[in-house]
Amino acid sequence: MGKHCLVTGRMNERVSEVDGETYAIGFEMRLPMHWSGRFLYQGNGGLDGSVATAYGRAGGSDSGLQMGMAVLSSDAGHTGAQNPTFGLDPQARLDYGYQAVGTLTPMAKALVTEAYGTAPHHSYVAGSSNGGRHTMVAASRYTDEYDGFLAVAPGFNLPQAAVAQLWGAQRWNTVATSEDLSSALTVAERQVVAEAILAQCDGLDGLDDGLVQSSDDCQESFSVAEHVPTCETDCDGTCLSAEQKAVVTEVFAGATTSGGEDIYSSFPYDPGLVQTGWADWKFTSPISRDSVAVGYIFSTLPYAPALNALRDFVLDLDIDDANERIHATEGAYAESAMEFMTPTDLDFEDLQQSGGKMMVLHGASDGVFSMEDTTAWYRGLDEHHGGDASDFVQYFQVPGMGHTQGGPATDRHDSLAALVDWVEEGDRPDRLEAWVNPANTQLPADWSTDRSRPLCAYPAVATYAAGDSESADSFDCQG
Repeated sequence: MGKHCLVTGRMNERVSEVDGETYAIGFEMRLPMHWSGRFLYQGNGGLDGSVATAYGRAGGSDSGLQMGMAVLSSDAGHTGAQNPTFGLDPQARLDYGYQAVGTLTPMAKALVTEAYGTAPHHSYVAGSSNGGRHTMVAASRYTDEYDGFLAVAPGFNLPQAAVAQLWGAQRWNTVATSEDLSSALTVAERQVVAEAILAQCDGLDGLDDGLVQSSDDCQESFSVAEHVPTCETDCDGTCLSAEQKAVVTEVFAGATTSGGEDIYSSFPYDPGLVQTGWADWKFTSPISRDSVAVGYIFSTLPYAPALNALRDFVLDLDIDDANERIHATEGAYAESAMEFMTPTDLDFEDLQQSGGKMMVLHGASDGVFSMEDTTAWYRGLDEHHGGDASDFVQYFQVPGMGHTQGGPATDRHDSLAALVDWVEEGDRPDRLEAWVNPANTQLPADWSTDRSRPLCAYPAVATYAAGDSESADSFDCQG
């Protein structure tokens, strides 16, 4: 990083009348000596609670600070020590959901003006995971404050996704062979499923290269029941039992209530499910993370489960009740989780009218926020805007990528620079350059560490044309 000034601070310090905790919105801002005239708000992930270093990245994107942007990062209104119990405080919930962004933005712009003697000529928001949700929420709530938005793996329906995780844990538990939920689908068994997906879908884009570029076509072509081998006797890592195949099919089809109503989206089949990150989100996170998110932050009234008994809380939870509570309000909890955590308008009418631009990227093997949910949203956005929303929102699927990055994927991309060019020069990005991270230990052994691919604006698909199969230059975006 180049030389820059680091400013840290806190806003809106208060003592909660609910739990007696002292809350404030902590932040840091990095002001580069060689300023580009731009400001970037960095949305952070998870339950927040810490001020992540303000580099200005989203997943595997380029860095805003390296590009000369003044970058702000925050803890969204609570500390790590207050995770997850900050959800008992109604105001802390709202700060986490969206109000910290609204509070910090005018301060940050004033700080930029004080530091450089002029206001930023363009302002951006970028983030991945919960930070991607922050970005999409800002695109609906704070449209007038920002010009461009970059959201990677956005959990824009995060409360629904969290309940779906708990539902999934209950399903995995029915075929687990130990208290470790990962025994429900071992590494070897995930490899069996991945190989079956590749056998049906890898060549749909014109090249067998370990990447399923045409995800939509793959969902039509692949069936667990038909294409994954069934164990005749004992499971030995080369097949799945009939019970396992039923659970995999059910989980990928998406969480539902006991009455069959959708709680959250389906998930796409993609060979990237072999990665350790996918397993962590499916088998570990429901107990360690989603349990407390639902139990303390997203439910009205909060369940407030004992933190030393989260496994029992998850496996015994009434999913129908949990689904109702993320939509409920009561007393001081005047906004439901689906109100304070999600964009106010998923058609983004104000964004279009303002002239703002948004880019959204999502990995096909995201284990917690489904790429299918994002794809369905974008199809609806297209339909709402006369069949084509690409004049102000572009969406890119990333084959093989897990949650925000990682997996057998070209998960590094020049997305932030492309967004700046679109906002400031009118150069709409119909294709992004993406490449592998050579340090990624989950890359297949036969991939070049120089491999690159285009990420094509949906619904176009990267299709092999001719030439070096490791180079993005050998692929066209068709669709």
